[in-house]
Amino acid sequence: MTTHRVARPLAFGLALTTLVGSFVALELWRDRVYGEPAPGDAVLYVRSGDAVRRLSLSFTPLVADLYWIRAVQYYGDMRLSRSPNKRYDLLYPLLDITTSLDPDFTVAYRFGSIFLAESYPGGAGRPDLAVVLLQKGFRAAPTRWRYLQDIGFVYYWWVGDYQEAARWFDKGADIPGAPWWLRSLAAVTKAQGGDRRGSRQLWQSLRDSADNEWLRNNAAFRLEQLDALDVIDRLTTIVSAFKARTGEYPASWDTLVRAGLLRAQPLDPTGSPYVLDPATGRVGLAADSPLNPLPVGAQAGQMALQPAR
Repeated sequence: MTTHRVARPLAFGLALTTLVGSFVALELWRDRVYGEPAPGDAVLYVRSGDAVRRLSLSFTPLVADLYWIRAVQYYGDMRLSRSPNKRYDLLYPLLDITTSLDPDFTVAYRFGSIFLAESYPGGAGRPDLAVVLLQKGFRAAPTRWRYLQDIGFVYYWWVGDYQEAARWFDKGADIPGAPWWLRSLAAVTKAQGGDRRGSRQLWQSLRDSADNEWLRNNAAFRLEQLDALDVIDRLTTIVSAFKARTGEYPASWDTLVRAGLLRAQPLDPTGSPYVLDPATGRVGLAADSPLNPLPVGAQAGQMALQPAR
């Protein structure tokens, strides 16, 4: 018995050493043949999940974690980059490999779809690939209605196709064990697609049903953005009323406070002051507000649709 206890960790260590050695050998061979990549270049030499699975021996969950970490780092680096030509080319291949190695990697499907769908330059601007990834997750786990809910969100928020969004919410509602409110969400989407109230209900449902903190926080952030848009609309009405009365736009928020139209300088939900342009009367967020950039067009709950990227 003692021999087995010693032998199993030893075998694991030898196998892991072999695995790491295989990847190191592959990298050294690549460097000899192709040369080292330029600093800062993002490269992915193996794009096939099946190929990586064969190389990873019996450690596919561990390798899936490594690829997921690389996908998150890659997305974060691109998002924070100040380059005017951001490229997210490797994001989907990294997510595809991750989920091929571990088809039950729920976080990779759900978070990865947001990374893909998020509008450029904050994300890849590829809602089509987000849908492909989520459909892959649903094929691997046909009882997980949340994947279908997420596809509905992609069509609603990033594509602006409300009928298609409602269709996916309905499909999710058909899954045994799905919550009753998915059917209601489909009905609201059909009736109020493009309306900010419909967008608010959508994000409230995700916030209240999210199964992890990141998704809850993301939904709460979107709701704060919608709140900010509502306030901007009200402030714009006040500014317009002042101009109609005086013939000119207010010079500052203090001007409106002195006129009795505001109680104090208005702040957005994060505590940053709204900005007023005295030349045009335009109201917006401060440049350093965490809510930037605000959604526009269909995402903002306006009826005009934006073409998908």
